[in-house]
Amino acid sequence: MADGHRYMQQSFSTPLPAQFASNNNNNIASGLLLNSLLNQFITDPSAAQQAATQQANPAHGPAIQNNRGMYGQNHPQGHNPRLNGAAPGRQPNMPMFYNHVPQQGHPHQGHNAHHQVLQAGHTGHGARNDLMSHSTFSSGIMANASPYTNNLQNGHSVAARGGPAEQPPNEHWQKQLRLKEESDRAHAAMTEQHQPHYYARLKAPENKGIGGGLNAGANASGEEEEIRRRPYQVEKKNKRQDWHNMDMSGQGLRVLSQPLFSYEFLVELYIASNRLTFLPADIGRLRHLKILEASNNLLSELPPEIGMCTSLEKLLLFDNQIRGLPYELGSLYKLDILGIEGNPLEPTYRDEIVERGTKSLINQLLESAPVPMPPSPRKPIVIQEDVSPSLERIKVMTWNILCDKFATTNMYGYTPTGALSWEYRKERILQEIRDRDVDMLCLQEIATDVFRDFFSPELAQNDYKGVHWPRPKAKTMNERDAASVDGCAIFYKGSKWILLDKQLIDYANIAINRPDMKNQHDIFNRVMPKDNIGIICFFESRRTGARVIVANTHLAWEPTLADVKLVQTAILMENITKYAEKYVRWQPLKDKRGIQIPQSVSVESDVPKPEMPEPGPSQEYRSNTDIPLLVCGDYNSTQESSVYELLSMGRVTPEHSDFGTHQYGNFTRDGVAHPFSMRSAYVHLNGTPDELSFTNYVPGFQEVIDYIWYSTNTLEVVELLGPPDPNHLKRVPGFPNYHFPADHIQIMAEFVIKARKGEKVKALQQGGSSGSGSKQEGQDGGNGGGSGQA
Repeated sequence: MADGHRYMQQSFSTPLPAQFASNNNNNIASGLLLNSLLNQFITDPSAAQQAATQQANPAHGPAIQNNRGMYGQNHPQGHNPRLNGAAPGRQPNMPMFYNHVPQQGHPHQGHNAHHQVLQAGHTGHGARNDLMSHSTFSSGIMANASPYTNNLQNGHSVAARGGPAEQPPNEHWQKQLRLKEESDRAHAAMTEQHQPHYYARLKAPENKGIGGGLNAGANASGEEEEIRRRPYQVEKKNKRQDWHNMDMSGQGLRVLSQPLFSYEFLVELYIASNRLTFLPADIGRLRHLKILEASNNLLSELPPEIGMCTSLEKLLLFDNQIRGLPYELGSLYKLDILGIEGNPLEPTYRDEIVERGTKSLINQLLESAPVPMPPSPRKPIVIQEDVSPSLERIKVMTWNILCDKFATTNMYGYTPTGALSWEYRKERILQEIRDRDVDMLCLQEIATDVFRDFFSPELAQNDYKGVHWPRPKAKTMNERDAASVDGCAIFYKGSKWILLDKQLIDYANIAINRPDMKNQHDIFNRVMPKDNIGIICFFESRRTGARVIVANTHLAWEPTLADVKLVQTAILMENITKYAEKYVRWQPLKDKRGIQIPQSVSVESDVPKPEMPEPGPSQEYRSNTDIPLLVCGDYNSTQESSVYELLSMGRVTPEHSDFGTHQYGNFTRDGVAHPFSMRSAYVHLNGTPDELSFTNYVPGFQEVIDYIWYSTNTLEVVELLGPPDPNHLKRVPGFPNYHFPADHIQIMAEFVIKARKGEKVKALQQGGSSGSGSKQEGQDGGNGGGSGQA
């Protein structure tokens, strides 16, 4: 169809020979006319020869039609099957052949093959006269032939002769009706001609490797947008899958077997022309499905789990017994065609598709759905029992709260606008923070104005003070635009902890100023354009004098930047090591009572002031690895990544595949390492029923990419926040929703600071003046260097 596709876009400009102008029943004339027209489209060299044979011997007509009909074993995909595939008892619908649009990536016939067809066509002059009498060629463009045009012989319509013509429906319903006719022809072929697996025959060339692959025909820009918040696609090694469609149509099936739904890689599933009365709930497991053809069954309803199949683009349910549509269908934000003709549905469904199209109906179902029942609360999971009450406890939570400017309906089309609005989400986030009541709270994607105008004053009422830095690009903007730039924040309980120091880690700025990297182009081309940051804070306990380092970061999201994520993590750990060496020599606090305890923002607030604990002396540490360390954040990397390997193993070799051929100074010459013994808090749940299987939950991606790392020689996990209710997730295709206000879930761990064996903890009663960080704390509540609550 290399040339045939161009013919679809133009009308016939060549006048008919005079001998064919009159309408007569002469077999030869009619045959020549039909053959002249067909030669411009037929791509199978044998078709014209068979037409000639049929004319010469009419007795062979039916046999030849069956042999070269919809199910000819050697037919190219989508060509002659459309030409002769009309169901018995129906008029052959010639224009439907030309209405077929081939899939991208499908191999078309070349020009040479097309000319051979034309030459072969001139050797035979016969064709069935009755076929000629039923032709529906219009006088205009072939691809626009419509069943609503009253076509007569030789392509003359009522409208062309000046008679009244019925007004065709709009493009939404025209597409619906065209697919309905194709479904009817497939059903007739499988039931009346007893030839099942109609779609398998149609897809045979593709399954043999002739057609396009899994992503053939994909919209490049759509794919780019789809992975905007999928951090880890190309890094993960997926098992090769050579086929993606399955045809179970025309088998007389009454129920679908459960093993079918273990093929979660399926992209197309054809179960039409059976006797199915229901679709199992397990249909929701097929989350990669783009086409589901279930027409001509006995379905009376759709399971709510159908809403899990958010990749669906075409859902055909023609000629069933469906009387209603579930609200969960509103999650299918990619659905272009919902085939419902031939079902006893309420007229409103049909009217909406006729007037505004499938997407409008899907959006109505999404927005009109009632708020679902809340899931069971996430349970705390005790890891260590019989912990000494004398040990210092510290509860930490990290959460990417989804910045408002990223929460668009294009990105999260499966989320109702009410649940996606920032006014709703910020209140749910705030309530969750208050309910968890942690000591240290690390947030990512928190904008400057949101930190300053909402979370800081609100959380101040709960004894929190905060430190915040936006991404560096805020420096290049005016004040108004800079306020909307997101960044990272650390909140802490002011009555329990004193902020001694805080540092911004600007990865790009640090990288381009390193002597070993400043002249390497990969730094400027790959690392410098990413304005990700980290924050390092140094705290002291008011009660025990124990000191702790807390870091928070948000790494690059792009799946193609595994090397950049590794470089960013290496820079973070390099700076934590450097500052930890500095903190070992940090001076003790002389008078903790003199350091201000945070007050409520509102002078008239009735919130009671927290009691000041009896202060303990500052503790000393021999080395940088002796200071308790917590490293939190959104790393956009899974357990198979080099980022995870560096943090857990302490080293990544320069030969690591994530570096590729890129050059990053000492990192790619000597490798990357850090001196700390670190572990992810949630590894304690691995292999248990409570194992955390994701922290980022969106359609097509459910993985753990957020972590709380801790130094194993100084800290011990005593409790973790368990995973979300799995029963709730069976009908939830992705977050955010009304009960989960961000696309990430919060993770939380409670630690105890280990007793220091074999060493007497000394109080530093002597020593010079207090450190510069503590002076800052007493003066302005920790605002020096970054945003903070006054």
